[in-house]
Amino acid sequence: MARRRQIYEGKAKILYEGPEPGTLIQYFKDDATAFNAQKKGTINGKGVLNNRISEHVFTLLGGIGIPTHFIRRLNMREQLIRQVEIVPIEVVVRNVVAGSLAKKLGIEEGTPLPRTIVEYYYKDDALGDPMVTDEHILAFGWAGQEELHDMADMAIRVNDFLSGLFAGIGIRLVDFKLEFGRIWENEYPRIILADEISPDGCRLWDIASGEKLDKDRFRRDLGGEVEAYQEVARRLGLFPEGDGSDVLDLETHRKKRGK
Repeated sequence: MARRRQIYEGKAKILYEGPEPGTLIQYFKDDATAFNAQKKGTINGKGVLNNRISEHVFTLLGGIGIPTHFIRRLNMREQLIRQVEIVPIEVVVRNVVAGSLAKKLGIEEGTPLPRTIVEYYYKDDALGDPMVTDEHILAFGWAGQEELHDMADMAIRVNDFLSGLFAGIGIRLVDFKLEFGRIWENEYPRIILADEISPDGCRLWDIASGEKLDKDRFRRDLGGEVEAYQEVARRLGLFPEGDGSDVLDLETHRKKRGK
């Protein structure tokens, strides 16, 4: 089998050259990082679960008219995606006070916000992904005014849809991050949703118990990371016959056989 050309490797994914021009293969790793990669570890099976969850969410978002880079899932760990020029801004949407917001403002974690907050962070690990304003984004040319408007509009639409989706399965969408990319159509750029949406980039709390079903279990040394991700996938109906452990067992078996 011909060796694929690697395009990029990030903290949680690897991008390979795709089979057709304008496409990439996105591979989901089990690597886990937190606090701008100051904490590193492995969550066995995370990549498999995030691949399935992100596929499901992106498919649903595409169904309501949100343009995304997702084309189709290829196997347990890989997706075929459209190649985009990533906008160097992370868009964070907050519905409940948690994480850095609670720490910075001294507000108790879990306090509902009176309105949804959209924040922007400049993607630069060396700088710790600093928070920036729309004025910074426009001044430094990271995105144009229309692009910024499209990103904010899509972020709110995604939040409205996902809040309802997760509430329907007993999960509160506390906050989440999005990334966007540009594609070029007739020499004009268009903003579409990129990266992934999974428990790696969302805070998901069980509505009844408050249990954390996301990467905070890794950040805060709570344990049970795989079980939490499995629970999210199970509630989304991705493993109707169980919690997904059989799928992870199958991958482990294939690895042992060298396939």
